[in-house]
This record gives sequence, structure tokens and C-alpha cells, in this order.
Amino acid sequence: MSESEFLALAESCLTQVEEMFERAFENDELDVECSRSGNVLSIEFVNNGSKIIVNSQAPMQEMWLAARSGGFHYRYDGQQWLNTRDNSEFFSTLSAIAREQGQ
Repeated sequence: MSESEFLALAESCLTQVEEMFERAFENDELDVECSRSGNVLSIEFVNNGSKIIVNSQAPMQEMWLAARSGGFHYRYDGQQWLNTRDNSEFFSTLSAIAREQGQ
């Protein structure tokens, strides 16, 4: 994949994540605040101050996810972002982490 293709996919992923958490906030599912600086998206859980950080790593062509439960790396397989260790899908893992961390 070319760098420009990766950057477009990474931007789309970050936008989807931000929109997902904004919808959860608007629907009173999670009390979160999102802030973005370039390729780094921070999601802070207001009730406990914990954070989830999602960022793109262009040199590695990966999306990185950091949370209380650990750090995870994802590569695009042509259809979805998969964990480089266990092949779990990015958005399903992120949803599970957010539910756990938002309690």
C-alpha cells in the first residue's frame, strides 16, 4: 500500500472513531471528551479520568490503540484493521475496551 493510501485509510479510521464516541456521548451511553491533534485522538472518560489514545503510525502503516488494558497495533488487510498479534478487529476491540474502561 502506498503512503498516501495508508494516510487516507488512517484518516478515515480516526474520523470514524471520533464520530463513534461523539454519538455515544450524545446518546448518554458514555461520558467522554474527544480531542484530536494531527494523527492522535485522545478519548477521556470524564467519570474516572482514564484515556484511550488512537493514533496512526505511517512508517509502520499501522493504527495504534492504547488503553488501560494495554497497547495494540493494527494493520489493514484490504477490508479491515486487524491486530498484529491475534487478528482481532479494531472496532470490536475498541468498543469492548470502551465499555470496560467507561465503567
